[in-house]
Amino acid sequence: MRYLHTMVRVSDLEESLEFYCTALGMVETRRMENKAGRFTLVFVAPPGNEDCPLELTYNWDPEEYTEGRNFGHVAYQVDNIYATCERLADAGIVINRPPRDGYMAFIRSPDNVSIELLQKGAPLPKQEPWASMPNTGNW
Repeated sequence: MRYLHTMVRVSDLEESLEFYCTALGMVETRRMENKAGRFTLVFVAPPGNEDCPLELTYNWDPEEYTEGRNFGHVAYQVDNIYATCERLADAGIVINRPPRDGYMAFIRSPDNVSIELLQKGAPLPKQEPWASMPNTGNW
């Protein structure tokens, strides 16, 4: 398992970049705009630690963030998403968002922190029971 990033939702992207980059001294390492999903992702990291970024997620449609909704998730890369999810399920962990696509899954910690699991490299071929498994709860 390898740490990938932590995501937080931001309500004002420019104000957040001013805070993280100008005030804290982080650098923008990557940016992605998704017109269909109506969001922008900006990754920032301390200089020299670009492999430990913070993902700033800006949703274009205003949303009031309550109950920690502005904190998104912690992400980890795994060697085999299916084997990892099977091991977790066998241990009694609920797979909130199964890896239907062979690439991404979500679980929650005992304190309800969302944890994203991402397949290392290309997505694995779709596989049952994961491909037809519904979501459970929130992530």
